[in-house]
Amino acid sequence: MDNETRLMKGNEAIGEAAMRAGCQAYFGYPITPQNELIAYMATNMPPAGRVFIQAESEVAAINMVYGAASTGARAMTSSSSPGISLKQEGISYLCGADLPALIVNVVRAGPGLGGIAPSQGDYFQSTRGGGHGDYHTIVLAPKGVQEAADLTYEGFEISDRYRIPVLILADGLIGQMMEAVRLPKPIDPATLSNKPWAVGNQTGPGVGANHITSINLEPEKLELLILAREKKYDLVKKELCRWEELQTEDADLILVAYGTSARVSMSTVQTARAKGLKIGLFRPITLWPFPYERLNALAVKGRKFLSVEMSMGQMVEDVRLAVNGQASVQHYGRVGGMIYDEDEVLAVAERMLGA
Repeated sequence: MDNETRLMKGNEAIGEAAMRAGCQAYFGYPITPQNELIAYMATNMPPAGRVFIQAESEVAAINMVYGAASTGARAMTSSSSPGISLKQEGISYLCGADLPALIVNVVRAGPGLGGIAPSQGDYFQSTRGGGHGDYHTIVLAPKGVQEAADLTYEGFEISDRYRIPVLILADGLIGQMMEAVRLPKPIDPATLSNKPWAVGNQTGPGVGANHITSINLEPEKLELLILAREKKYDLVKKELCRWEELQTEDADLILVAYGTSARVSMSTVQTARAKGLKIGLFRPITLWPFPYERLNALAVKGRKFLSVEMSMGQMVEDVRLAVNGQASVQHYGRVGGMIYDEDEVLAVAERMLGA
């Protein structure tokens, strides 16, 4: 049924949205807290005539994505924190070969094996490349199950448009929680546009075979490729920055948060306003590209910012870069899988405001 509404876990909603977006191949390896996603794909991909492989490792899975993506297929993998770390070399290869793919990270607490509870400690890994070389992935951060499904569905199209891998960054709570989700209209993979750059899609007499690779041993040519890719990144920055604002117009203090932290912060804003405190919320939806310009425009004299994260302070560095010294920026976070409540965040905000 098109556009039906279901009660689903975040992990399952991501899987269903991926299939409806025309995902043709999924490769993964189990790890908590995203196991429902791989289980969903194992159950539903083969009956639909799609490829599902539980690889022997995360390293194998990401390289299978590379192979499938090079043929033009809509390919996907998912994992959680340490599993994504193992995939970083392959992600660098995907970016170096300008291949589209969808990668889902349902974040758990670290470093190391850490714990299976939710975290936002993978922000640096996601937005700074994570692997080797000069590259970026597009990073989309949902705040709930509906948006996790929507951004997954759209993520395939965005990745194909720019030929850049898209990373969905959803903390473990979003993967595990259940909400009503309105599912998008399914796309028949057979109707997807042909990708003339893909292996096997070359046509015409005398046309050489398409060669997908990230290696170039001639420094002059490699530099030109990297510079051309940087121009593409500049285009993405102009066209794709997304954010949400809640009562920022008259705010004396603006909370900056994404994912589960944004959900808590939204409640904090409502409670603060009821007490007469002018607090607002700025939620980046694209963590890369980060909406520096809009946040900079909000940094007026006397205004304060509080970066609310389930980390020791990672996104706060981008907030400070955006504000560029025009306003005070502080960080508040919990780690190890601990999640703050609205009263906890409000107490920090009140101290900053001297209330």
